[in-house]
Amino acid sequence: MINGLMIDVDGVLVCGRPSDGKPWASSIESDLGFSVEDLQREFFAPHWNDIVIGRCNLIDHLKPALARIAPHVSYDEFTAYWFENDARLNVGLLAELEEQRSAGKKVYLATNQEHARAAYLMGELGLGNHCDGIFYSAAMGCRKPAREFFAKAGVLAKLAPSQLLLVDDTLANVNAASASGWNAAHWSEGSSLSDALSKFEAA
Repeated sequence: MINGLMIDVDGVLVCGRPSDGKPWASSIESDLGFSVEDLQREFFAPHWNDIVIGRCNLIDHLKPALARIAPHVSYDEFTAYWFENDARLNVGLLAELEEQRSAGKKVYLATNQEHARAAYLMGELGLGNHCDGIFYSAAMGCRKPAREFFAKAGVLAKLAPSQLLLVDDTLANVNAASASGWNAAHWSEGSSLSDALSKFEAA
């Protein structure tokens, strides 16, 4: 019996720019005056792993990186641009999740996020109104696909692995959840929650 749904965010529940679904940084050079390659080199490549597992805060490394590659763009301006352009909700999945919550299942977000965007997702984007909580990497000190992530999330949800279903678009995460005793469904374009549930609840 599936009692708890663990839903990945990026690529499943949130899919790119609200206007067209493209990656959030698709127009960053024309909009902000620096390239994705600049951002990757100065920020994501050297610092993201530490940030996303909570070893340091986003501002600690993003603000100095922006000072180097885009001194005309403030930290607040950039994070607003980032978060607002990575916020296209999968309304079909949200509707399915509401049905499952109404039927008594718990719904959680299970995602690799740092603190600031996790707060944005739950608050300003409103996902807190559609789920029973969020388990995210920076708060837990580990990230998917580490087995530790799934162990901690299960304990926090107070559900046995066999009661949990992960829905994720990254196959490595799906495989790690399965190896941890969870039910796990690989999400792709055209997937539906009802199909995933019927597969596991019929087993």
